[in-house]
Amino acid sequence: MSDTPVKQQSTAAFYGQAVASFGVAMGATAVGIFNLDTDAWVRAFLGIAVLYLVTSAFTLAKVVRDRQEAGQIVNRVDQARLEKLLSEHDPLQKL
Repeated sequence: MSDTPVKQQSTAAFYGQAVASFGVAMGATAVGIFNLDTDAWVRAFLGIAVLYLVTSAFTLAKVVRDRQEAGQIVNRVDQARLEKLLSEHDPLQKL
């Protein structure tokens, strides 16, 4: 009994929604920072802070994804070992 894992993929609509949402959020933040009634260096600092936050979020998402994928590989190896042990076991064999 071999269960081949099904690779989950996002739909095109979900991907498009995520990209659009990211674009709207970045655009709104950029417009908000640009329209602040303050000095240019404060707007520049906020712009750099937002870019740092975005890159940190991408890095965190990648690390979480990589950790999850590594866990799935370990689970598959453990499952394969268990299946091998069960296939080799003969309950009617005398000890």
